Amino acid sequence: MAPSSTHPVNFSNPRSFATKFKSNLKETFFPDDPFRQFRNEPPERRPRKALQYFVPIFEWLPKYSFGKFKYDVLAGITIASLAVPQGISYAKLAEVPPIIGLYSSFVPPLIYAVFGSSKNIAVGTVAASSLLVASTIGEVASPVTDPTLFLHLVFTATLITGIFQTVLGVLRLGILVDFLSHSTITGFMGGTATIICLQQLKGFLGLKHFTTKTDVVSVLKAIFSHKDEWRWESAVMGICFLIFLLSTVQLRKKLPRLFWVSAVAPIVTVLVGCIMAYFLRGHDAIQTVGHLKKGLNPLSIKYLNFDSKYLTAVVKAGIITAILALAEGIAIGRSFAIMKNEQTDGNKEMIAFGLMNIVGSLTSCYLTTGPFSKTAVNFNAGCRTAMSNVVMAICMMLTLLFLAPVFSYTPLVALSAIITSAMLGLIKYDEVYHLYKVDKFDFVICIAAFLGVTFISMDIGLMLSVGLSILRALLYVARPATAKLGNVPNSTLFRDIEQYPDATSIPGVLVLQLGSPIHFANSTYIKERILRWINEEEGVSSSKGHNVEHLLLDLGGVTSIDMTGIETLVEIYRNTEARGIKMGLVNPRIEVMEKLIVGKFIDIIGREAVFLSIDDAIRARQFSLSVWTQKDGVDTIHVPVS
Repeated sequence: MAPSSTHPVNFSNPRSFATKFKSNLKETFFPDDPFRQFRNEPPERRPRKALQYFVPIFEWLPKYSFGKFKYDVLAGITIASLAVPQGISYAKLAEVPPIIGLYSSFVPPLIYAVFGSSKNIAVGTVAASSLLVASTIGEVASPVTDPTLFLHLVFTATLITGIFQTVLGVLRLGILVDFLSHSTITGFMGGTATIICLQQLKGFLGLKHFTTKTDVVSVLKAIFSHKDEWRWESAVMGICFLIFLLSTVQLRKKLPRLFWVSAVAPIVTVLVGCIMAYFLRGHDAIQTVGHLKKGLNPLSIKYLNFDSKYLTAVVKAGIITAILALAEGIAIGRSFAIMKNEQTDGNKEMIAFGLMNIVGSLTSCYLTTGPFSKTAVNFNAGCRTAMSNVVMAICMMLTLLFLAPVFSYTPLVALSAIITSAMLGLIKYDEVYHLYKVDKFDFVICIAAFLGVTFISMDIGLMLSVGLSILRALLYVARPATAKLGNVPNSTLFRDIEQYPDATSIPGVLVLQLGSPIHFANSTYIKERILRWINEEEGVSSSKGHNVEHLLLDLGGVTSIDMTGIETLVEIYRNTEARGIKMGLVNPRIEVMEKLIVGKFIDIIGREAVFLSIDDAIRARQFSLSVWTQKDGVDTIHVPVS
């Protein structure tokens, strides 16, 4: 008679539907357990805690000190010096008036300071989203022939972006952003940076006519079809500015403490360009930004346009840029938080980004998020809290009230140099090579995004890459990994024999490990793969004079199972039973065990065939083996400890 398992298996009654539903709901939407801080609080303090949770400024502002303020003022002034040239430059990419870029660095940072959870993010416009908005809205409205309509649609798309981001945050659907994998973002950013750099040749060469398309072929065609407009004066100035900017970037890499040199380099470029353009005014070789009026953001709520003729393009631009901006902003915020051993709440960040874009769309701003360059400067400048965004906003307010006309002389070629120097840092050759060395499929996804963006369009490139990522995930689901386990010498451990060649199979026992959920999409494959393992093992075993008598399935990695999966196990059991092979289960998880009990599979296989560990199963099964290797009556696999 076989001995009972050393460790008893828990066959307790399945949990109620309400209990399981609550547990699954929590793990799906609240994996970070956000309300744990309220549990031990008395009822009278919970409203205050809730306010601090949902509006983070009420948590850190009461603890704020002058010591932190000194650092935040320095960081805020530093990022403000970067916000002016970047705001004007990226507004140029988005085909909106330059003043809109300055407006977008005033109101949104104030909103983020109230609702944002990151201490490091510096709010501003970004190149990729700017170009994506311009290309998508440009399909239904021309920024050249009808700039007013184009601008109004950009405001509307920003509102859609904000609403979508806020809804994702409130419903805690950040999982949607996870579909933008690291390889997708790397390829997309690299492709976007490439076409943006090529587009800056318009500014470097002083071209007055250009294409609104974003693919490489159209851009190069536009450049070479207007060779008569090329101006050497503009090219020389642009190259000088670019060399200066790139040299400051190299200086920062070699001497990190001099990060502020590269941070102020763009504003220095703009100021020097303004001085040169002022003395060269009237010379048409150097094109400038043009008039920038004084004053704070005017309300734009009356300009929102929901005309059905344009709504499809507006919604498309809003949703795509919303996901892209969230992926970039949240990833950047988390990266810098890790350096300080801090955490950021992704869902709070979604709400903060959403609210600042909603308010921004009503106050003449376009899409903003947490750009890498500005956040890196904010971090290196020693920011302590989101107050640095408030300081930047105050600096931008003073600029809008008093200094805006000064930047009217900003040369377009200076902006092109600033954009190009920023974009070159987004083309990560070493990262692409790393993807190639580590994972060829990730490399393909990255290249698909890069080529799609550069040769077709930004949205097609993004969707192509995401589609390949989803296809890969589906392949993992439909073709899960299985492994044959063997005993590691001088231990009770069982590991994959392919990974550990020294691990030995136990005569007459086939141990297989399943490492994924068992459901309708992969159940047929799992059944066929297990039967193939059995056939292969029987071929090997028969040559050694013994047959497979026991099949053990390690279910420790199976997180869930559906009805199709249970029927698959029944079919495997019947097939092995017909062959005279006894089937056993090892370590089924609670959700799987509950379904196997309710689905009557445990009754079919018998409770004595379920074990807590492979070692327990082997000890029990060895007594029924017809082929049992012993030497002098001692078990060569296990020697029980008394």
